[in-house]
Amino acid sequence: MVKKRVATLIAALVTGTLVTGTAPPHAEAGRSGAGSPPPAAGPSPLPGVDLDTVTIPQLQARMAGGSLTSAALTRAYLSRIETVNPKINAVLRTDPTALRQAAASDARHRRGDTLGPLDGIPVLLKDNVDTRGLPTTAGSLALAGSPPDTDAALVTRLREAGAVILGKTNLSEWANFRSTKPTSGWSAVGGQTHNPYVLDRNPCGSSAGSAAALAASLSQVAIGTETDGSIVCPAGMNGVAGHKPSLGLVSGAGVVPISAEQDTAGPMARNVTDVALTLSVLSGGKTTWPGASAPTDGPRNPHGLRGKRIGLWRLPSLGTEVDALMTRTAARLRKAGAEVVEVTPPYQERLAELEFPALLSEFHRDIDAYLATRKGPKDLAGLIEFNRTHPAEQTCFAGQELFEQALAAPPTTDPKYLAMRAELKDLSRRSIDETLAAHHLDAIAAPTNPPAWTTDCARGDNDVIPSSTPAAVAGYPSLSVPAGSVGELPVGLLLMAGNHQDGKLLSLGAAVERRLDAWRAPRYLPSVGSGASR
Repeated sequence: MVKKRVATLIAALVTGTLVTGTAPPHAEAGRSGAGSPPPAAGPSPLPGVDLDTVTIPQLQARMAGGSLTSAALTRAYLSRIETVNPKINAVLRTDPTALRQAAASDARHRRGDTLGPLDGIPVLLKDNVDTRGLPTTAGSLALAGSPPDTDAALVTRLREAGAVILGKTNLSEWANFRSTKPTSGWSAVGGQTHNPYVLDRNPCGSSAGSAAALAASLSQVAIGTETDGSIVCPAGMNGVAGHKPSLGLVSGAGVVPISAEQDTAGPMARNVTDVALTLSVLSGGKTTWPGASAPTDGPRNPHGLRGKRIGLWRLPSLGTEVDALMTRTAARLRKAGAEVVEVTPPYQERLAELEFPALLSEFHRDIDAYLATRKGPKDLAGLIEFNRTHPAEQTCFAGQELFEQALAAPPTTDPKYLAMRAELKDLSRRSIDETLAAHHLDAIAAPTNPPAWTTDCARGDNDVIPSSTPAAVAGYPSLSVPAGSVGELPVGLLLMAGNHQDGKLLSLGAAVERRLDAWRAPRYLPSVGSGASR
């Protein structure tokens, strides 16, 4: 019962509603003229439940009341995967034990012995998270043989919380750390994931499948991973919410690495409430939450924006349409009582100079350690040779320049490397801390992403997006929430805060999400022409 009370409290703090309350403000958006049902999806298989808009607390209230079972919810998502996934290619495989997991949850619900807010809730895992009994490939054929022997630590936490492991999602192969001209959302194992809003547009990466699957309502929650931008960019580009936690809050054990100095797994969902509840499980309850005395904008929003100070980092390099959206966003936040001031965090050019060389050294160290735990190539040199001799690894892009540069990079014991990482940590933290302090801010906001570019293997990505870097390098939390669209293409608002301020950031993000009310259902358009591309 303690776990139930904690879950209820967290939900109330983040959403400003009771567990049995009404749907969030965007609940009607999926039924408006702005969106249309996915192709051939048909009516909802769960009467009275809109999978596009329902939250975890609402699902748990129904399960507690006996009007919904985890088995029915899991079957509904499996049905949507079967029907919709061929359009977007986001889910690689489903877990054949998913319905057994759901049945076990239903038995706990009948006994009144549930394990917390995620008990019976379907979750998709990015395919670089070790999952016993399921292939975990990082998108590479080199790891497509035997599944891992054990679960990643975060999967253990999900199972202990009663979550239903629904399956694995496609990703940018090796989390976009293989080629200098990669194509996000492509892997040799899974092929190309498509943006559900416009199918010839890119989903961003590397957590491409996780974000696209959520946009298409193929699961209630998904897990992504980020080194720099790989949770928040796909969240923004697919119109969902994604949280990159403070470094160390979620265990990285059993997750295919790039860099232990920046890597973290994190929760993604269609709303901040579900993100916050999932983070509580992933972190083992380490997150703390604001008290009930926060400023109010009204009875539905006891943790609102009145009196909050937000620094807007405009990033005009992302285009005039995105900049205009940021102007409209700032106006809406000000109307809600927030103070919005324009800022430019310092040291960004130096961070851009130092980050990549440091990651090369760290990748060599960390991927060698991980490969030693798996069947297949035993080190980075073996992985490079595998790619050279397997043509299927070259069907979208042939390059593995980052692998080759990492192999030649100085070791992490080298004094020059150590000085580089020390400077990165110092400047990245100062870039956020000094900006927050100088302007007395609760958070820094910036555009998460440009409108999605067209997917093109020959050209590669067009994804130089600097907003994620300060928090990623510092190990500080960041959260993307939907801000609106440029034409048909979603754009996110990225919020950043100080170290281990995850709970406060999520509470603020929930208030921003409610005020902007920007979520809308995808329409699965084949194309929208070239006007919104970059």
